[in-house]
Amino acid sequence: MDRRQRKTRAAIFSAFTRLLEKKSYSSLTVQDIIDEADVGRTTFYAHFETKDELLKAICSDIFEHVFSDGIMSEDKHDFSEHGSFRDRLTHILYHLQEKQQSIRGILSGECGEVFMRYFKEYLYKIFDGQLDDKNNIPREYLLNHAVGSFAETVRWWLKGHSDYTPEQISEFYFQSVIV
Repeated sequence: MDRRQRKTRAAIFSAFTRLLEKKSYSSLTVQDIIDEADVGRTTFYAHFETKDELLKAICSDIFEHVFSDGIMSEDKHDFSEHGSFRDRLTHILYHLQEKQQSIRGILSGECGEVFMRYFKEYLYKIFDGQLDDKNNIPREYLLNHAVGSFAETVRWWLKGHSDYTPEQISEFYFQSVIV
């Protein structure tokens, strides 16, 4: 994707998330997004076929970076020397915190459930290799519980408790859920 396409895509993403703070997802139209982003209809449709595809693209854009396999040193946080599961989750929290304005708009409406579904799909991959078998508890139950608890922790944090740091949220999670 060239620079112009990336800039247009970013404008559409930004317009969409701003609108979600004001309007419900179901009442939001492609025309609303086009007007807010100040792009043409043809330009919008060159990038996305529907607003549902736009939502999926935003989620993928957030999650592909957040859940990338390699943890590299970054300006605002450096977990490149840390490899524990807890460090990995804290690193994910830092990325979500950086995108919290966009995420907050998405979580505020009915498309929040779509976001959470995609989020949990990514989390399942991260958590799957981390769970120890506990007594006679089915592995699928443990995985569902751990992922669901973490996803809801993130929702709680981003929807109104963002004064806590990623380290604090990670600590809360690990103190309340034994993984």
